[in-house]
Amino acid sequence: MNGGDNHKKNISIDIETFSDIDLGKCGVYKYAESLAFEILLFGYSLDGSEVQVVDLASGEEIPEGIPEALTDDDITKWAFNANFERVCLSRFLRDKGVSLDPFHDHHPLSTEYARFLNPEGWKCSMVWAATMGLPLSLKGVGKVLNLADQKMDEGKSLIRFFSVPCVPTKANGGRTRNLPSDDPEKWSTFKAYNKRDVEVEMAIQKRLANFPVPEFVWDEYHIDQEINDRGVRIDMDLVKKAIEMDSRSRRELTEKIRRLTDLDNPNSVQQMKQWLADNGMEVDSLGKKAVAALLKTAPPELAEVLELRQQLAKSSVKKYQTMERAVCADSRARGMFMFYGVNRTGRWAGRLIQLQNLPQNHLPDLDAARALVKSRDYETVKMLYEDVPDTLSQLIRTAFIPKPGTRFYVADFSAIEARVIAWYAGEKWKLDAFANGEDIYCSTASRMFGVQVVKHGINGELRQKGKIAELACGYGGSTGALKAMGALEMGISEDELPGIVSSWRAANQQIVCFWWDVDKAVMQAVKYHRSTRLGKLTFFWQPGMLFIRLLSGRNLAYVKPKVGTNRFGSEYITYEGVGSAKKWERLDSYGPKFVENIVQATSRDILCNSMRTLRCCDIVMHIHDELVIEADPKVSLKVLCEQMGRVPDWADGLVLRADGYICDFYKKN
Repeated sequence: MNGGDNHKKNISIDIETFSDIDLGKCGVYKYAESLAFEILLFGYSLDGSEVQVVDLASGEEIPEGIPEALTDDDITKWAFNANFERVCLSRFLRDKGVSLDPFHDHHPLSTEYARFLNPEGWKCSMVWAATMGLPLSLKGVGKVLNLADQKMDEGKSLIRFFSVPCVPTKANGGRTRNLPSDDPEKWSTFKAYNKRDVEVEMAIQKRLANFPVPEFVWDEYHIDQEINDRGVRIDMDLVKKAIEMDSRSRRELTEKIRRLTDLDNPNSVQQMKQWLADNGMEVDSLGKKAVAALLKTAPPELAEVLELRQQLAKSSVKKYQTMERAVCADSRARGMFMFYGVNRTGRWAGRLIQLQNLPQNHLPDLDAARALVKSRDYETVKMLYEDVPDTLSQLIRTAFIPKPGTRFYVADFSAIEARVIAWYAGEKWKLDAFANGEDIYCSTASRMFGVQVVKHGINGELRQKGKIAELACGYGGSTGALKAMGALEMGISEDELPGIVSSWRAANQQIVCFWWDVDKAVMQAVKYHRSTRLGKLTFFWQPGMLFIRLLSGRNLAYVKPKVGTNRFGSEYITYEGVGSAKKWERLDSYGPKFVENIVQATSRDILCNSMRTLRCCDIVMHIHDELVIEADPKVSLKVLCEQMGRVPDWADGLVLRADGYICDFYKKN
């Protein structure tokens, strides 16, 4: 039941809370910081005993010994999405005067880092479920596992009633909050709901007992929690001024379009389509790519309107608004990373500000642009950069700043996925190119087209084709993948695309073989329940599950795998998981898709190895294959990159390289 912790005491926890902060929009750290925050119900079970519910809202007290257990790292605290319970209980204990300082030395540094309960004493059954390829909700996991006791459906309405402020009406006597005394029957149901959640969480542990999470993955989870707790400083002056400037820009753009078109609402897609049609331009879409294509042939008067609308459609201000909502009282944003959020690979998902899709910055003078925005110099921004929304969009990264006395050290892996897939497949020429420090896109283009390709030199124009092929074709991608990567926008003709795909595959024959070797290995495991070894990978079946064992020791999990037959009579693998519509459904896969999972999962494990190596540093962010560290200016960037680029013990023969730069605000170098 305890995922490898049988020798320790365990406590399973679920809490119900109240706050006037919107949890979904602001995150748990800001939520628990509110003056209005309180814990209403504390449901718990000690070592699998009957669940107890402490009615804190009605004046009950948590029994003696439980608060001590919460700060005792030898007692494992379990919860579903444990980050919520841990952060909320940290606030609860601090209010009670309990020190969260793990060293109990009252040193200023200890105090600074003791805002929250030590993650080392916590484990998360949501993470456990994610390692098994299961949904990331308690209700979803309960349904897939077909548990006897399911999460109660009344939960959402009860939370709306007791856990968030209510609108004052005549009917409710003008109150802004519902208390237990306002509806004792509902309150009794709420307590039953709280108890049930603990029971379901414990049932999940019991059901997954045969598939324990490796201890090194729990260690990665604890590192993740440390990074989420640390957060990153936000330049709130820039954020507020950017929001102001965007508002002014939007007013001006809206008015300008209105003058040119006489439209009531220039933001309306329908109205704009109709106006364009009335002026001789039929359009199916006003998306970014569609408008860019239209601008190539549009007459000047229509082009002007389309360009203005493109500016108006930029959502640059939304991330600034999210920063403003989510930032904590100390000007740091926390809780931006969801561990195992992409559950087929174990990669992180973004929360709140969504660091994984930050706009790029190409302005040569970011310092000057930041200074102009912060001084509210709208006219100069408009004069120098013309497109105000685009300028604000490019400055979003720069809103992340290091704390005083430190700088950002940004280090990332060079072409990590290309290195990993070449390592798995044994694509020797590519491994040699990496070992020799060659530009992989030039090397790929040289191999594809049979000529020497030098960046900014001989046949340099072919590098772009090598690059897009390398990015689009590695996981079975064809002409559609090239188009999705923007091949046509780069000036590559549609007629050239099939040739690029063929040339890449001819140049990477070992990788192509690897796709279909993986396909066969998966089929063997699922169809015949046979464990298959393929080079560095092991494929095996257990009742209801397909596993792919990576050299890191981690498994990729696929739920309820089956062999299906397509319309051409060929066999393929299907399994259950969260699909593109974010619903639990049956999905199909084949060799290249499994390879994509394997490569991305391995790249994730390599990043985790670097995080472990650099744990003593203050990692504040990680974006894809990049770490951002808040460090003293005396720290050596070279040493830091060397440490990040250390090859894990299990990845013998893999060639890694990490490059980096130092900055006073986050940016792309």
